[in-house]
Amino acid sequence: MNFSSLSASSTSSHPLALYGWDEGWEAEFAPYAEQGLLPGRVVRVDRGLCDVITPVGTVRADTEFVVPRDPMKVVCTGDWVAVDPEGSDPLYVRTLLPRRTAFVRSTSSKRSEGQVLATNIDYVVICVSLAVELDLGRIERFLALAMSGSGGEAPLHTSALSWESGAQPVVVLSKADLVPDPVTLAHLVQDVETTAPGVPVLTVSALHGDGLDVLVATVGGGTSVLLGQSGAGKSTLANALLGEDVMDVQAARDVDGKGRHTTTTRNLLALPGGGVLIDTPGLRGVGLWDAETGVGQVFSEIEELARECRFHDCAHESEPGCAVLAGVENGDLPFRRLESYRKLIRENQWITAKTDARVRAELRRDWKRKGAEGKAAMEAKRGRWR
Repeated sequence: MNFSSLSASSTSSHPLALYGWDEGWEAEFAPYAEQGLLPGRVVRVDRGLCDVITPVGTVRADTEFVVPRDPMKVVCTGDWVAVDPEGSDPLYVRTLLPRRTAFVRSTSSKRSEGQVLATNIDYVVICVSLAVELDLGRIERFLALAMSGSGGEAPLHTSALSWESGAQPVVVLSKADLVPDPVTLAHLVQDVETTAPGVPVLTVSALHGDGLDVLVATVGGGTSVLLGQSGAGKSTLANALLGEDVMDVQAARDVDGKGRHTTTTRNLLALPGGGVLIDTPGLRGVGLWDAETGVGQVFSEIEELARECRFHDCAHESEPGCAVLAGVENGDLPFRRLESYRKLIRENQWITAKTDARVRAELRRDWKRKGAEGKAAMEAKRGRWR
């Protein structure tokens, strides 16, 4: 049976439909079907080998033939691939199908590289624990990555998604049972909604099952990647969505709410109610990568104010006629939001400057200008002291 040449009307009955197979992937795979290869989706990657779910079951395949020079194109959980037919020994991944979306962060190295955490995703579920004080700046950082222009090599086939990256961000406030006062909980939700304009913010208690039905309905129609710090309750939430204890769970430390890495690899799992979940290890560092568009969307109110600034290249620091600073002064814009915006813009410029000579030159000019202004200010002070 040729599993990859089904008609468009029967893709819903395809053995891989549960994992997201659709007409678009069928069209992308058509040339490889003619070569006798099997379609499959990567559910786990481990040291040059990967587990791939195919129409004939899960197989273990070597990625030797698709090792690229570009680290952004290594085989990743969520990828759709073409693998050798059943019975091949050894069995290899022969090619990656073009990615629709990718969630990318910068690496901790000093080299200008990004790390792909998950691919072909429709929803980025950012898990935030209510067991500790909310870190709004970290939420903004996650959202900037989720909304960034990290789309793949082909356009999305799902027209309902409107975010720049092609993936819909969702913030889940986990461990809601630890905030029994409904008024306090409502205030926390409001704080996050202000931080995440236009993004669904859900409260969930995996322990009691509260809010799970809303989350299932939200992400049930596609592939979701679950992100958050260690101790945020991702594995507990994943088990609740899966309806069984698939992921190991460890208690967070009482002193700071932080947890150890329960999940050590990225795993792709089919949800019983529909949809696919990619669980990830807790992220200690969330470095931006090509996130200019994402930062602009997260801080849309600042971008709107900036259009009213007197100078088109206003840095919103001390320039006359700055509408952003005026917004802070009259109370329309919290100063914390502006500080967070500045920080993420600077970080993204630094990352971009590693590979963009034009941006490097602009940053040098800016540093020289600020240095000259600082020197002039010091000279003026010395003149007053004399």
